[in-house]
Amino acid sequence: MTQRTMLDNGIRVLSEDVPGCHSVSLGVWVNNGSRHEPVALNGISHFVEHMLFKGTDRRTAQSVAREVDSVGGLLNGFTSREFSCYFVKILAEKLPMAVDLLGDMICHSRFSPDDIEKERRVILQEIAMIEDSPEDLIHDQFTHAFWAGHTLGMPVIGTQDTVGDVDRQQLLEFMEARYVGQNLCVVAAGCVDHEQLVRLVEASFGDRPVSGVKQEDITPVVGRKVEVTRRELEQAQVCLGVEGLPQNHPDRYATYLLNTILGGNMSSRLFQKVREELGLAYSVYSYHHNHSDSGAFIIYAGVAAEEAPLVTRTILDEMTRMRHAMVTPDELQSAKDFLKGSMLLSMESTDNRMTRLAKNELFLRDLGTSLEKSRDMIDAVTAESVQSLAARLFVNQTLNIQVAGRVDPADFPDSDMLLG
Repeated sequence: MTQRTMLDNGIRVLSEDVPGCHSVSLGVWVNNGSRHEPVALNGISHFVEHMLFKGTDRRTAQSVAREVDSVGGLLNGFTSREFSCYFVKILAEKLPMAVDLLGDMICHSRFSPDDIEKERRVILQEIAMIEDSPEDLIHDQFTHAFWAGHTLGMPVIGTQDTVGDVDRQQLLEFMEARYVGQNLCVVAAGCVDHEQLVRLVEASFGDRPVSGVKQEDITPVVGRKVEVTRRELEQAQVCLGVEGLPQNHPDRYATYLLNTILGGNMSSRLFQKVREELGLAYSVYSYHHNHSDSGAFIIYAGVAAEEAPLVTRTILDEMTRMRHAMVTPDELQSAKDFLKGSMLLSMESTDNRMTRLAKNELFLRDLGTSLEKSRDMIDAVTAESVQSLAARLFVNQTLNIQVAGRVDPADFPDSDMLLG
């Protein structure tokens, strides 16, 4: 059973009671991510996330970690382009402690100057780690080019320059502007009593202001781009994509199936063609990265440098085939079974149930998107609708290609890098 309550200060409290559970997954979701940052403060959302674990007026950083560890729980957080999340998984009887802890972190963190400098060094090392990971780097490079000139294209973690320059006052002002009631959802799934959860959230989060600085999100515009970067890597990195759909688009279930058939699992066309038949890549996959008002359909492959032109054209050929011919009944049914099975298996985890509940609220404004409804929507997708969607999405006007490695740009002429 799922329930929803809105507090006087705008905080939404959502819960799903799951019979038979002894634990509860609790998350505080903040409608704030890197797309909401000024360009000069890129990475500040992620910096704030780090700082909320560094101690409060009542707790040291060590006691924040120890309080959850001592009862066998899990505490973590993450930042994305559109939201940040702080979550605890814990025995149900410890829920009051978990709500108090997260409320203390969000409402009363100290942001001490010494901790800010320590965490700045940690984040700079995190940036360096990403720069040393070719697969991570090519995805950042693709995103930056794909959403060029828009804040969605900025790296979530920030850059060496922006993270190096941010100061305590900017961190505090940004948090006060964004961590407000209307941007907060407190979500729990597992062994949870909704009325108790509401009372606990009111006690721990009741002093958050209703609103802060309002910021209008501007929908990005995507254009075509082909970039080849010479870099000394063991493998060539290929990342390409086209504009996708936003989170709440009515055709999103057709997108899930299109992705599954093209590159979403081991029986997909790309995996079977590029890896199994041609033996050209260990890692090749596709995914649909969607936001509140836009999306990207992305394909990645890591290959030998001399094979990068062939693999890129092979991927474009498979995308073209999806545009012009319907998938087979067996492919469609297999993809449907995969999606429904994955969805049902994920519901055995209270973490996934909590995340599903939060995203339904944040993106769909629909608490009632049940598993049964999702299964019905998957089953309703036809081969014709998958082909129609591929024909709409897989177009040269938004095709972006990024290649990095020991490659020659002359092997990737713009005239060849096209969908047919």
